[in-house]
Amino acid sequence: MHDDASSPLYAVRDGVATITLNRPRHRNRLHDEDLRALVCHVESANRDSSVRVLVLNARVLPDAPVFSAGFHLGGFGADAGAAVDAFAHAADALARARPVTVAALAGSVYGGATDLALACDFRIGVQGMELRMPAAALGLHYYPSGMRRCVATLGLSAARRLFLFAEPLGAAELLALGYLDELVEPADLDAAVRRRCAQVLALAPLAVQGMKQTLHDIALGERRPDDWRAREVATHASRDFAEGRAAFAERRPARFEGR
Repeated sequence: MHDDASSPLYAVRDGVATITLNRPRHRNRLHDEDLRALVCHVESANRDSSVRVLVLNARVLPDAPVFSAGFHLGGFGADAGAAVDAFAHAADALARARPVTVAALAGSVYGGATDLALACDFRIGVQGMELRMPAAALGLHYYPSGMRRCVATLGLSAARRLFLFAEPLGAAELLALGYLDELVEPADLDAAVRRRCAQVLALAPLAVQGMKQTLHDIALGERRPDDWRAREVATHASRDFAEGRAAFAERRPARFEGR
C-alpha cells in the first residue's frame, strides 16, 4: 500500500459526509493534529445543511485491519491531561454532531477509539474484529465523559468489563453487548453503511435530528424538557410533517426538505 498517511480526510456526497482516518500503517493512531482535524470536520458537517448523515470510517491494511489504535502513546508528554482533554473534546464533538452518525468499523478498535465509535449513533462492525480498552493496563483513569457515554450506551455491567478487566472482546460478544448494532463480513461493510445511510436520508430531517438530540439527553440523564418540547413543537407546523401526511394519504414516497 502506498504510504500517503495524513490527518483524517473529509468528503461530502449526496447528503452523506465521510470522515476517514488515514494512518493505516500505524493502525490509525490519532495524533493531536488528527483530533483537531476531526473536530473541524464535524463542525463542517454541522454547518452544511445538506449533510444528514456523517460516517466515520478508516483506511485499513487488508492483512491486519485496525480501525484505530486510539491516541498515539508517544503523544503523552509532561502534560498528559492536555492530551486526554483533546481526545475527550473530539469524542464529545462527535457525540453532539447534528447529523446522524455511523461508525463503519472496518477492523479492530483499541484505546480511546472505542469511545469515538461509541460517540456515534450507530456502529457497524466486521467479523474478526476485536475491541480492547487498556486504560487500566497503562495506569490511566479514563476521562469521565467517555465512561459516562459507555455506561449510558452499554450499561454498567458491560462498562465494568471494558474498563476494569482490560480484556479483548470479540465481534460476536460486541454485538451481544450492544456495542455493535450490526455485524457483517468485511466485504459487506460498505453496502451495510450505504443501506443505513439510505434509511436516514428517506426520513424527515427535522424530526430525525431533533429526536437524535433528545435521545442523547435522555440517555445521559440530562433533563431538558423545554428543549424537548421545543423540538417536538417545531415539527408540528413544519412542511415536512405536512408532506409526510400528504404522502401517506396519496400512498407515495415523501419528499422531505428539512423545513
